[in-house]
Amino acid sequence: MAQSIFVIAVLAALVALSEWLVRRTPAKHIGSALLVILLTAVVANLGVIPTTSTAENPVGAYEFIFGAIAPISVFWLLLNVNLRAVLKAGLPILSLFAIGSLATVVGVFAGMFVVNGASAFGEDFGALGGMFAGTYTGGSVNFNAVALHYEVMRQGVLYGGAVVVDNIVTTVWIAITLAVPRIVSGVARRRPGIASKIRIEASLGIQDDTESLHPLDIGITLALGFGALALSNWLSERLADFAVVPPILIITTLALIIAQLPVASRIKGARALGMFAVYLFLAVIGAYCDLGALADIGALGLNLLLFASVAVFVHGVLTYGAAALFRIDSSIASVASQANVGGGTSALALARSLGRDDLVLPAVLIGSLGNALGTYLGFWTAAALPGLLG
Repeated sequence: MAQSIFVIAVLAALVALSEWLVRRTPAKHIGSALLVILLTAVVANLGVIPTTSTAENPVGAYEFIFGAIAPISVFWLLLNVNLRAVLKAGLPILSLFAIGSLATVVGVFAGMFVVNGASAFGEDFGALGGMFAGTYTGGSVNFNAVALHYEVMRQGVLYGGAVVVDNIVTTVWIAITLAVPRIVSGVARRRPGIASKIRIEASLGIQDDTESLHPLDIGITLALGFGALALSNWLSERLADFAVVPPILIITTLALIIAQLPVASRIKGARALGMFAVYLFLAVIGAYCDLGALADIGALGLNLLLFASVAVFVHGVLTYGAAALFRIDSSIASVASQANVGGGTSALALARSLGRDDLVLPAVLIGSLGNALGTYLGFWTAAALPGLLG
């Protein structure tokens, strides 16, 4: 309990520091989402807070943020969503997400070919590839599903190194997907006749995230958020005998239903609490970026890092290439790619940091779709790799 209290205090302080820097210094060009990840990574690697949470040494604060705060942030931020606006971004982002998912599988094969997976990782290289195909389509739930089936979790060094590399590459990819639309926008503005086509705005949502609240507002918003999470988990368990329905899909549906009701406009605090919750989630991602753990596993760590980097690089080239080919906004490509590599919550934070509130709901929905598809692609990849590269 004492450790969790201290960890939450540090994470909250880092979120506050990030917001202050973004509001008062040139760090506004970085944005709170990326800044909170970088600051937390530094603090964690200095040993101030843990860099991981395991079954043997769980960090209650991290588990609570992943299990409760992250999904509730989705609920809060969707309470003001206008579905008619979302439809405008639906088909392009879904198309790029599908392309990105297939590109992830191609990237995993390419990464294993570059490092000679059978030699670098031994007989577990197929399962390892499936784990990364799963997590870079959906998320950690798909990563662990494949690992459990193939018992990779019994290989402590390999599994631990894979987790560390996953978090490092995911952190770097957040920075890249945040930077690409801004670079494209800057180049386009310097070309005559193109600037009018750019839809990226400079706003990071600072004013939108500022609200005047009463204790009554906070109480109602917290009750709605935690109540929706409890109901979503309960319904998911009850529906398990008929179909696998992830709680994140249920809580998303609940938020959308409430958002279409007139009463939704009178709910205050959802945006501010939602963004704070998202930043806590991103702070934990930064904390998991354990550079020391990677250095300790030597050549295996370097091979894992090279493999994962090639996989995500190929995914990025194909995804952004498809966006350019079909003339789709680079910010949509970034959100779709981040939903693959980092998950729905990271994609949501990216959309907000890019000033694209119209992409918040698509980010969450395709993130959920990734969780549904990731395990299937992961198992297919794990089975196909040995036959093609073994």
